[in-house]
Amino acid sequence: ISTAILTEATLAFLGLSDPTVVSWGGLLQDAREAGAVSSGNWWYLAPPGLAIAVVALAFTLCGRAIESVLNPQLGVSR
Repeated sequence: ISTAILTEATLAFLGLSDPTVVSWGGLLQDAREAGAVSSGNWWYLAPPGLAIAVVALAFTLCGRAIESVLNPQLGVSR
């Protein structure tokens, strides 16, 4: 799931997604086009960037926790 989130955000940032759908990558692209990077308005970039990172990390950690619970062979070292 985290790979899908990162892929969708990347495609939206590059302009390869549906322009009528609001996306975190699209928000990052809009902020870049508005000059948020060069004018020092970092607060336009922080919320969608942090949202992408936090959600991807949360799905990754939940997936690893579920995997360790459902696969008992993972914890056994011989």
